[in-house]
Amino acid sequence: MSFLKKLFGKDTNPEKEKFKYSGGNNDPERNSKFEADLNKIKAGEIDKIFPILKPGDWVGIKAGALRQTIIGDKENPKLVVGFGYDAPNNFVFLNYSDYQEREKLEKMVEQAYDNLYKYEVTFNEVVPNKVIIIDGQDFCSEKILDTKFMEALQNKMGGEKLVVSIPRRRCMMVTNSFEDEAIFEQFISVHNSTWNNDAYGNPQIMNSLFVVKNGEIEMVKDL
Repeated sequence: MSFLKKLFGKDTNPEKEKFKYSGGNNDPERNSKFEADLNKIKAGEIDKIFPILKPGDWVGIKAGALRQTIIGDKENPKLVVGFGYDAPNNFVFLNYSDYQEREKLEKMVEQAYDNLYKYEVTFNEVVPNKVIIIDGQDFCSEKILDTKFMEALQNKMGGEKLVVSIPRRRCMMVTNSFEDEAIFEQFISVHNSTWNNDAYGNPQIMNSLFVVKNGEIEMVKDL
């Protein structure tokens, strides 16, 4: 994998390194929970790192978090992947200072994606062979980065391409029926509702549709 080509250079600003330890938050109770999570990580009770999708304006970018640009470029990222531990109270994101050795960085990235590939999700076929919703689990949205998983979805649903919506974390909606006007209009409506309604509780990712072919993101259409 050529993941390192999209990993930015090291960030050595000591103020930015506080991001990992404070969670970027000044709430004492939240920071206390964050420290508890860190202690579990240091003790080896939590050892799995995952890639986590974040929007281009994610606070972690300025805070020095280790990340990979998926859509956009270094100066104008639109969609990035952070890397972190899925701890009980928080995602504990990694900094560049944690991985200054290239070999260590390569191994971490490979393991993080391997953890994602092994992560099992369930789906709801809301319109048989036409629309699938995958939600409620931590890394549902990130499965768009799992080429084999997306390829298997395409094989199951049929069609030359898939259109994928990941407006917020923990949710993914997939259709192969973008030429069926009634179904596609409803698909867009659900996407817009999910994107605009903060009552869903999960952080926003991207107000766009992804065209996926043979498991790979082929095109992104902003809405």
